[in-house]
Amino acid sequence: MHTSEIRSYQLYIGGEDVESDQWVYTVSSRSLLEDVFTSVSLKRELERHPESEAAGHPYVAGRCAVASDSDIDRATTAAAAAAPAWAAVPLDERMRLGTLFREELLRRQDEFTEMLMVEGHPVKLARWELSCLLQVYSEESLGWYRQQMHTEFQHGPRRLIVRRQPDGVVAFNPPQNAPAPSAALAVLAVMAGNAVVVRAPRSIALSTMWLIRDVVAPLLEKVGAPPGVLNAICANPRQTLDRWLEDPLIDDIFYIGGSQEGLRFQEQCVARGKKPILELAGNDGIVVWRDADPVRAGEAIAEAFYGSGQICMVPNYVLAHPAIADRLIEEVSKRAAAIRPGYPEDPEVLLSPVRRSERFFTLLQQALDRGAELVTGGSRAEVDGTPSDTGVFLQPTVLRVEGLTEARKYDVVRDETFFPLLPVVVPEAGTDDELLERMIDFVNSNEYGLRNSLWADSPEVIDTVVRRIGNGGLLKINDSHIGFLPYLPSHGGTGLTGGAFGEANYPMLKTSHLQGVSIARDVSPHEAVFGS
Repeated sequence: MHTSEIRSYQLYIGGEDVESDQWVYTVSSRSLLEDVFTSVSLKRELERHPESEAAGHPYVAGRCAVASDSDIDRATTAAAAAAPAWAAVPLDERMRLGTLFREELLRRQDEFTEMLMVEGHPVKLARWELSCLLQVYSEESLGWYRQQMHTEFQHGPRRLIVRRQPDGVVAFNPPQNAPAPSAALAVLAVMAGNAVVVRAPRSIALSTMWLIRDVVAPLLEKVGAPPGVLNAICANPRQTLDRWLEDPLIDDIFYIGGSQEGLRFQEQCVARGKKPILELAGNDGIVVWRDADPVRAGEAIAEAFYGSGQICMVPNYVLAHPAIADRLIEEVSKRAAAIRPGYPEDPEVLLSPVRRSERFFTLLQQALDRGAELVTGGSRAEVDGTPSDTGVFLQPTVLRVEGLTEARKYDVVRDETFFPLLPVVVPEAGTDDELLERMIDFVNSNEYGLRNSLWADSPEVIDTVVRRIGNGGLLKINDSHIGFLPYLPSHGGTGLTGGAFGEANYPMLKTSHLQGVSIARDVSPHEAVFGS
């Protein structure tokens, strides 16, 4: 078999590459656009005959070994063995890993974007995903994490410490739409002092295995981490999650997926005494007030179509003040029409293929039947943008929905669609005070809670929204909805986004727990209890 020119990853367990007799192959996303028949045939041939000569085809980008039940358990055991020694390493030494990781990402940024493009991410979005990690691991953010992890006070004869201790063994289950950038958050759990097991999604494992094995593992050796602090396996989700749930060595499970499945998984975790850390669906809203800049607001709203809407943190609905609605919808429609499909290496492409698009048309038709107006889009398209009944892309689609009162009866407004399908809701007329109150209530009553945005010029409106909106893990004012910033969270939220324990998610804090410490000198216990 000619595998010398493709990337090939064994399982990574206990600091060693562990062999498996089963492989999954990755074919490049471009091949699915160029020659879907050959691409699918190659995948099927290699699934049936992993040692086939087909592995040498230029469409084949790499392969990853698949874990058995015993391999999954072995990875957990290796993590549990390494966890105590790693937790005993001083925090400042563990924090070095974040700086080293950021430096390595910068050094290998072209390779990072190439790995994501192979799996279907347009290069422009791959660079945006990299920008997320560069902010998450920025020196400003690392300094803030360090402060949260360990703070000291002098109180008379006592030295008081409020610190966070690692939970132990953390299992990571990244999603299929962005596995490597999500798996990169596992480095934060390691910095907290945990040992980690990462499951690379079986259907799209290559970028995750590259990140863990080629990028992070050498850095752990550099900081002297014991073998087993970080492990990576490629395996089926249900098989792996079931074993993690039943394994007493697993302390936390970081689950990224759909809301309904995630909430059921949360119950299973709690029943077994494990901490569920959930990153589920988003249904983000953007509120546009009457005095907003419609051009800048339209620019932020158009982020809804990036990656064909298959990104949890893009806007999913807009509330537009009636006084600005017409001009805003015109601006958004113009921007939507300019967002085009294409091959992932094209730096101007922002749309991704949508493999299962039947629900898009079901949602669209339901909205139209309820009275929504189709402003632009609504069809499939070929790679060159030509409308088509068989294209693998979907046109960015804008709907106008009249009235807040009935808006949540539209599935496209109530739930995350994961399509380039954006409803702009125009509230019923009323005084500005009434409108603002109703818009705030609408945002706060959203069952989901990832991100929310406001576009307004009025300081009073901005202040009211900042004080009143409690839904979500992040609130952006007059800014990119999906842009990343130091200090602020990149993930996390309330409601159906984060479950019963939902909030802004800083993985270093989420995978650790608070502890208070008092170190006294020359203190009388009797006086401490009964003294004034």
